[in-house]
Amino acid sequence: MDWVVIVALICGAVGVAYSLITAGWVFKQEAGNQRMQDISSYVAEGAMAYLTRQYKVVAVIAVILFIILWLTLGKMPAIGFLIGLIGSALAGFLGMKVSVNANVRVAAAAGKSLPDALKVAFKGGSVTGIVVTGLALLGVAGFYLIARSADPDPHKIFSALVGLGFGSSLMSVFARVGGGIYTKAADVGSDLVGKVEADLPEDDPRNAGV
Repeated sequence: MDWVVIVALICGAVGVAYSLITAGWVFKQEAGNQRMQDISSYVAEGAMAYLTRQYKVVAVIAVILFIILWLTLGKMPAIGFLIGLIGSALAGFLGMKVSVNANVRVAAAAGKSLPDALKVAFKGGSVTGIVVTGLALLGVAGFYLIARSADPDPHKIFSALVGLGFGSSLMSVFARVGGGIYTKAADVGSDLVGKVEADLPEDDPRNAGV
């Protein structure tokens, strides 16, 4: 049975390594002219402001839930909850960082050729998917070994892994719901600016913000 865990750890490590290498490759691509870089910096600043605010809120809730889990279910489910939450938050941060920087590089590559743009877009998008899978494999397999060494009782191990899944799920729920609200607010704001300042109709393709 241990060989399955070892394979999972190796696959997870390879996935994370691929994501980091690919992210580095994306960042090295040409970012376009100064105007494109300025617009990209505004988007990146807004995205990071959202993540910072969201992670602060999640941190407060996580501390409360961590204490509750420790007092009710024991230390291993509580530690698993914390590891799962941190892993999910790390995947979200890396995915957001690469996405906001890949956008302008895809636009710059599109000025050369469509195959170049597709290559940058595909590699930039693959980072999030692969890093989520890699961190999940590392988290589950690694924490399984830790929980088993702490207490070989299958019920205790299962309880610890449930805590791990709870932590990662909590972070993903905040990212999904909070991200949807944030992006919709940005969409509505862009629509209003387009109507008031440029006299554009709703969802007009000339308004890049929508």
